[in-house]
Amino acid sequence: MFAARVRPVSRRLTILAFAVIAAACGNRSAPAPAAAPAPAAAVAPAAAKSFYAQRFSRRASVPEMTELGRQLFSDPQLSAAGNMSCATCHDPRFAYAPPNDRSTQLGGPGLDTAGLRAVPSLRYLQTLPPFSEHHFDEAVDESVDQGPTGGHGWDGRADTTHDQARLPLTSKLEMANPDVDSVVARVARSPLGDRFRVAFGEDVFADPTRGSTALLLCLEVFQQSPKDFYPYSSRYDAYLRGKGQLTPAEQRGLALFNDPHKGNCASCHPSQVRHGAFPNFTDFGFNAVGVPRNRKLPADADATFYDLGLCGPLRADLRSHKEYCGFFRVPSLRNVAVRRAFFHNGVFHRLDQVLEFYVERDTRPEKWYAKAGGRIDAYDDLPVAYRKNLNRDPPFGGKPGTAPALNKSEIRDVVAFLKTLTDADLPQ
Repeated sequence: MFAARVRPVSRRLTILAFAVIAAACGNRSAPAPAAAPAPAAAVAPAAAKSFYAQRFSRRASVPEMTELGRQLFSDPQLSAAGNMSCATCHDPRFAYAPPNDRSTQLGGPGLDTAGLRAVPSLRYLQTLPPFSEHHFDEAVDESVDQGPTGGHGWDGRADTTHDQARLPLTSKLEMANPDVDSVVARVARSPLGDRFRVAFGEDVFADPTRGSTALLLCLEVFQQSPKDFYPYSSRYDAYLRGKGQLTPAEQRGLALFNDPHKGNCASCHPSQVRHGAFPNFTDFGFNAVGVPRNRKLPADADATFYDLGLCGPLRADLRSHKEYCGFFRVPSLRNVAVRRAFFHNGVFHRLDQVLEFYVERDTRPEKWYAKAGGRIDAYDDLPVAYRKNLNRDPPFGGKPGTAPALNKSEIRDVVAFLKTLTDADLPQ
């Protein structure tokens, strides 16, 4: 969550998917977000252009698609058993993240199958770029390759919001549909189907591709709603606008967060305004942190199983890149204080515990890792061959028994600062 990447990086400013959608749908204006990135529509991948190609007999307006997407998001008929919606795991009351402290959420036909990974928040992804192994950032040094960056999910395997929306629909661990076509057929038969016909034309469900595009497009447009997904309404945003103050503890926490010799959090979670854009507190890069194995997860109970992030098991195209094994995408820290499960395997459940792990991973490994063969098996959720991929920049590092980068008082201050990142519509 907070450690530096192997190479320092900053958040890439990319086109809002909202702008692409608006262009594809003939919309001439779009609400300006609080932190609008620079347009880059000309570099959209061919697959994305094909998805956004006009194929409907009526051009639905952005407000129409937003409202349809909102209804779809909370509609349990998207799941095969009719008992799970997107909002089941991405609850608006919790920054579109889980409403509970389960390490991973339950899904499948009976809502009794544990997922493989913790469910992330869907807020503040509007500037997330498509995945690339080679990212160049003008805010740092555009001549330097920053490495793997972008893409939705812990392993970045979905380039767009609509690509990401497909994944849970057919996952046996989530909505468990046999295919997307079956979802389209159910929506077409429902009262909501009539609203799609009004918005997109009577022939919107004439073929499965057209119908699925309409559904996924509406989910995508909804997730570009500034009010819902990137309101920038936290106390820290008020502070950046010069309309609020931080307490002394929060000020100290911010300084520790930014200090490269202390928390060093800002190296992966930029905290400053850049190019006029408010920070999303992630550079969208990838990192190998080496969190402890979560043996409470069914998958991790199998000693031979490892979730290696970029190089599998869910992502198949980078399995030969052993230098990526153990890499997971850096999440946004906005609204982190309302979360109750942290890291890709949900192994921790308190924010102060997360910070303690960061500063004590190497100085007190016995506190975090189990023993194997009478010895502490440090970094036990990563095979030995890939432990060279671990990030060792501050606050990591230090020999066992030495002082951590942050003491308990400093950790309390950083937690106090992180609580200022909670949006105004959420529990404070």
